[in-house]
Amino acid sequence: MTARIAELAPGYDQSGAFPADSLRIAHEAGLLTATIGESYGGRGARVEESARILHRIGQGDPSVALIAAMTLNTHARQAAQPHWPEELYARVAKESFERPVLVNHARVEPELGSPARGGLPSTLARRTPDGWSLSGTKRFVTGAEGLDWFLVWATTDEPEPRVGTFLVPGGSPGIEVTGRWDQLGLRASGSHDVTFRDVEIPYEHVIGIGPYGASAEQDNRAGASLHLPLAALYLGVARAAQSFFHTFAHARVPANLGHPVARTERFRRTAGEIEVLLSAAEQLVFGGAARVDAGDSAYTPEQALGARVLADRHGVRAVELAVRLLGNPGLARGNPLERHFRDIQCAPVHAPQEDISLLAIGTKALNP
Repeated sequence: MTARIAELAPGYDQSGAFPADSLRIAHEAGLLTATIGESYGGRGARVEESARILHRIGQGDPSVALIAAMTLNTHARQAAQPHWPEELYARVAKESFERPVLVNHARVEPELGSPARGGLPSTLARRTPDGWSLSGTKRFVTGAEGLDWFLVWATTDEPEPRVGTFLVPGGSPGIEVTGRWDQLGLRASGSHDVTFRDVEIPYEHVIGIGPYGASAEQDNRAGASLHLPLAALYLGVARAAQSFFHTFAHARVPANLGHPVARTERFRRTAGEIEVLLSAAEQLVFGGAARVDAGDSAYTPEQALGARVLADRHGVRAVELAVRLLGNPGLARGNPLERHFRDIQCAPVHAPQEDISLLAIGTKALNP
């Protein structure tokens, strides 16, 4: 599966097209439905298995892995604590076994930025005789062109406003991609800007609705089930970069050397440093995920945040080391390592970013 997705990755990276074929491969392997709860016919994969799935897909194409991550996390949250309307979720789960059904949150806004830094949405949910009408613009909606469901974070227009997540079918009238994703890395993730113009949904298609206030803001400490798998995803990118580095080192035989550069002390030392960085990060991520699954009360949210901070640092550093040692070949367009170098730069961008994570960790450390 990883190899098949990896074969398609360069083309999607160049075109920026939605990676439908790669997602179909992941679906056929049963990966997009892995976290659906047993009560809905799934196998109920938890945090460690999610991390390992994303690690492997990330080795093939991290854009595909990121789209998959959002769907896997949605199902995992529902399995852990049901909160969707029962009939609706049962239908979504059933369809998910038949074809790739993609789900993602739409939370970031042009004015607000990331909810991880606080604040409330300007996207408005207006009451209608039959339900809700949503209007507003969201940014960085990963997989936007292929989503079956947008989970739109919005504020109601009620006399006492509430905030909730509104479940919007992807084919609804009034949904438009209004800003194209054109970034350095993860070019096929389709994380476009999406505008909702008076999109009508039924009244019951809302979850987590509550009072307008601090309680509605994102809890940066509570996301181990997503932080650790995301860290694993980018460690997959770093492992793919490492694999190319090894291939190059064995194949490159300079005329003045007479043997592969893999036999030189310089390459062996760098290979050792890369392996130490990645194996240590994987121990932190997969070990932490296993502790979350085991219900280890001694494993704190701050430890999960710290594991992700270090994993991101180690992954970025490992790929950087490989590129620097290869020199010009490492930055040649069309070279897998050049693409991995671009993709790994996206690791520290995901919310909560490093400064927010370190603030939470430091606050806990100073006030145990």
